[in-house]
Amino acid sequence: MEVFINELEKLLKGGSAHVTFKDATADIPFELLGERPHGLPYSIWQLVEHIRIAQWDMLEFSRNDNHKSPKWPEEYWPKELAPADKDSWDASLRQIAEDLNAFLSLLNTKNLYEPFVHGSGQSLLREALQIADHTAYHLAEIVIIRRLLGIWKP
Repeated sequence: MEVFINELEKLLKGGSAHVTFKDATADIPFELLGERPHGLPYSIWQLVEHIRIAQWDMLEFSRNDNHKSPKWPEEYWPKELAPADKDSWDASLRQIAEDLNAFLSLLNTKNLYEPFVHGSGQSLLREALQIADHTAYHLAEIVIIRRLLGIWKP
């Protein structure tokens, strides 16, 4: 089981087969966070906030029997194209890191396979895989936007 949890942790942190969240969001000029090049539907800010909201929701669902998820889809996506200020951007990045660490700590304290009593068959394993998959998908979009903006250095 320890090997499996270690592999889940690596998957959630990224960096093996995918770019890490930290690398995908590093050194982005603040004035470009709200850009949507070539008519793309989301800005980098909107993608980061969406990752934050969704990850927070999955974390809270995994540790709180009384958690109420935001309304899909409108409460999972910010309406603003860009953060109000640099502090908002930094706070979002910080919460993503803190929530991921909180989720990682759950992997060693709960049964990975046991369905949550408040769910419809979801388990901690399912939530871990969903966080990893969801984040990787949207990190790829961030990298594409950065490439289109000419600010990606692999």
